[in-house]
Amino acid sequence: METVSVVPQPDVQQPRGSGAGKAAEDDGGGGKGSVDGEAMSGNPYAGLVSRLRATWLSGKTRPMEYRVAQLEALGRFLDEKKQDILEATALDMGKPPFEAEFSEILLCKNELNETFNNLSHWMKDEHVDKNLVTRLDSVFIRKDPYGVVLIIAPWNYPIHLLLVPLIGAIAAGNCVIIKPSETAKNTERLVAEMLSCYLDNDCFAVVTAGVQETTRLLENKFDYIFYTGSPSVGRIVMAAAAKHLTPVTLELGGKNPCYVSDTCDVQNVARRVAWGRFFNTGQTCVAPDYVLCSAEMQKKLLPALREAITDFYGPNPRESPNFGRIVGDKQFQRLLMLLRSGRVVIGGQTDEEEHYIAPTVLVDLQTSDPIMQEEIFGPILPIIIVANMDEAIDFINSHERPLVVYAFSSNDKVVNQVLERTSSGGFCGNDTLMHVTLTSLPFGGIGNSGLGMYHGKFTFDTFTHHRGCLHRGMGREALNALRYPPYSQQKLQIVRAASEVKRKGACTLL
Repeated sequence: METVSVVPQPDVQQPRGSGAGKAAEDDGGGGKGSVDGEAMSGNPYAGLVSRLRATWLSGKTRPMEYRVAQLEALGRFLDEKKQDILEATALDMGKPPFEAEFSEILLCKNELNETFNNLSHWMKDEHVDKNLVTRLDSVFIRKDPYGVVLIIAPWNYPIHLLLVPLIGAIAAGNCVIIKPSETAKNTERLVAEMLSCYLDNDCFAVVTAGVQETTRLLENKFDYIFYTGSPSVGRIVMAAAAKHLTPVTLELGGKNPCYVSDTCDVQNVARRVAWGRFFNTGQTCVAPDYVLCSAEMQKKLLPALREAITDFYGPNPRESPNFGRIVGDKQFQRLLMLLRSGRVVIGGQTDEEEHYIAPTVLVDLQTSDPIMQEEIFGPILPIIIVANMDEAIDFINSHERPLVVYAFSSNDKVVNQVLERTSSGGFCGNDTLMHVTLTSLPFGGIGNSGLGMYHGKFTFDTFTHHRGCLHRGMGREALNALRYPPYSQQKLQIVRAASEVKRKGACTLL
């Protein structure tokens, strides 16, 4: 597996992961009429893309045995480099070993095993219904790989958010260029140096790049692009892909609301919300971004949150081995600015040298405050007062559609009302984060929070072109005569009877 290294450029300041920077500001070679990225003169990645495309066209990645072998190699990487992964993520953001092993290794292995268990079935042609006209034909959906795909991963879960889409891309039979985030420098180095020892260098390559180089990378023609990061950079990636009409999956972020009704177990809510907000030091795209509750519930929730934080991290979270750090100085400075919103009632302590921000809860906020205008992506939890569920739902619906909506209530009808009357990428009732751990559920955003989905079979489908196929024999030409000119009303009636789809169980609404 080839590693292409360039001099990293300064990272853009984005709440989520590495971005393509100002890719949209440079038209580059891709906007000057070139049909393929390989044809562009002077692009430093054109040769790499061309070489991987040649390999893909050779058919090397198509056999199931080859795909399984590469996936098994990924499994060995996770097993043999487990300690290296734990150390790299600890150096990058102080990630506790428990959180790193759970999110970066276990969930990746779950994806691998789900794929091993089902790949032969996923790859098979899918035979579909036929009408009378095509009764003697073979009609099926062929599961084709796209070709050469690009995966751009973020820094907050630098192994998980790189390997999970990679698993699906390999399973679907593609060649892949991987671009890990330069922000998580130690993990980037680990991936660049070690992954090449496990995967086939003819089919897979790691590109280590900063903003300017990623811009040039995006000028090339890919057959699919999978990007995880911020909405602002997602627009840049989508604009670059549009020049080649390249399909994309955009896994973005947003402000995930968490409604807490007046009827609930306050202690349980506090523990589940605190875990979801402060896991990975709040640097999680599906973390509850803010709480919506009544003034009465806030009075009950605050002491319960304080107790939960103390139970999790002790009286001084700075000394806790279970609480990490902010990934870099730019991200830390951005969070310091957001801390000026509202009033701190829990936490608020910071240490610039360590990039430490204590688990913090804010109250007395205005919707115009900076912290309510962007995804927080840190260990800060604002609480917004609403009169009731209806007002909470109106508040949610007045903003961009989030990656996930959370709702807590002992009354299932309340949870279902929030589910039915809001729109989001995903939904989780009476817990946080746990929906993301299931390979059986699609994960993805909607609107501002993303485009497309993955996890389990959904990842395989994302990187697969579902090719509609009909195979007809060369004989029985007399059966085709009805569709040929000269046309007649009698021919039309016969063709209609043989090919129309009829509605089943029609009923009349009164």
